[in-house]
Formats: sequence, structure tokens, C-alpha cells
Amino acid sequence: MTNYLFPITNSQLPTTNYQLPITNSLLPITNSQLPIPNFMSDPNLIEQPETQKNTATPLRCLIGSIISGGLTIASYSLLNAIAISFATNPIHSQNQLTIRISSAVRTLVIGVFTLGTGVFAIVALGLFALGIQLLLQQFKQKS
Repeated sequence: MTNYLFPITNSQLPTTNYQLPITNSLLPITNSQLPIPNFMSDPNLIEQPETQKNTATPLRCLIGSIISGGLTIASYSLLNAIAISFATNPIHSQNQLTIRISSAVRTLVIGVFTLGTGVFAIVALGLFALGIQLLLQQFKQKS
């Protein structure tokens, strides 16, 4: 058992109040003396059965692909505007540390927007391909 040192005045832990008073005396307390809350009786933690399954449909995949494609285009245009702004506005400083930090920040900003653009593009392509796959599966099940 691990012993923890808690500053308390009484030798016993309170049973209803979990807040311990702070004093200068230290008393060793073991894990078995700490209050253990009963989370298993909480009704909110019991898994409820789903009434409707959210399944992937070709229409949902197409809508998600269109949304992700729109976010890809928006992210790419913002990336392009930021890159042009960085290229047309050079760093005006004689301090080498300032130049290095600002260059690192600019690289980080361009990298984050490039990563976001790539993720949105891959998600758009993946959802579109999933929609096609689900559509083909539906045609095979009908025939």
C-alpha cells in the first residue's frame, strides 16, 4: 500500500465531507482509507440502446465529400493568400534572432495550413470513394 501524507487535524477521515482541513500536522493515510466514489451506480453511465443506427449511405458520403471539398478549396485559397503575403512582405530586422524566429513562425503557419488542406482533400476523396463503393454494393444487392 502506498502512503500519502495529507495535512489533517483528526486521526480519522470524515465520512460525509471529503474536504480535508489544512493544518501543520502531517498524518500518513493509506489508499484503503481514502473515500472511493461509486461510479457504477450512476444511471447516466449505463449504456443506452440506440433506437436508430447511423449507417453510411451514398447520399451522406456525397454531402460529406462536397463539404470537405469546399473546406479544401477555402483552406487552399487562404494558404495561397498567406504565402503571397509572406513573400511580398519580407522581414525588416537586423537582429539575427528576430529573423530566425519570424522565419520559423512563417514556416509553421504555412505548414499548418498545408496540412489542413491536405487532410480536407484526402477526406473528400475518401468519402467520395466510399459513396461510390456503397452505391455499387446497393446495385449488386438489387440484382
